[in-house]
Amino acid sequence: MKKKHIDWILVIGWMILIFMFSSQVAEVSNENNKFIEYIFNLFGLDLNSIFGTLSDFIVRKAGHFTEYFILYVLLYRAISKEREGDIKVYIGALLIVFLYASSDEFHQAFVPGRGPAFRDVLIDTCAGTTAFLIIYIRATLKKTSSFRNKHLTKSN
Repeated sequence: MKKKHIDWILVIGWMILIFMFSSQVAEVSNENNKFIEYIFNLFGLDLNSIFGTLSDFIVRKAGHFTEYFILYVLLYRAISKEREGDIKVYIGALLIVFLYASSDEFHQAFVPGRGPAFRDVLIDTCAGTTAFLIIYIRATLKKTSSFRNKHLTKSN
C-alpha cells in the first residue's frame, strides 16, 4: 500500500475517533474527563487544586484542542504529498478542520446531554491554526537554512 493511502487512512481513522468521542452521552464524556484528571494526579498534578471548578472545563477544551491539532497535522501530511509547499495545502487543511469541527458540533445537537457550541468550533479552528503556524514556520526556516547553506558553500 502506498504511503499516500496510509496518510488518508490515518485522517479518516482520526475523524472517526473524533466522531466516536462526540457520540458519547454526557455521563460517559464526563467520566473520560475524570479519567484524564486521574492520570494527571498520578503524575503529581492535582488539576482541581490548581484550577478549582474550572478543571473539568479546561480538560474538556484541551481535549478539543488536541484532537483538532492532530487532525490538522494528519490532513496536511495527506494533502501535501500531492502539492508540497503550496499555500493552498495549508489553507485547504485548515478549511477542512473548520468544516469538520462545525459538522461535529452539529452532530452533538443530537447526542443526549450534549449540545453544539460555537466556542468549540473556535477552539478547534485555533488548534488547526496553531498546527498550521508551526508547520509553516518550520518549513520556512528549513528553506531559509537550506538556501543559506547552499550559498555559503558556493562562496567558499
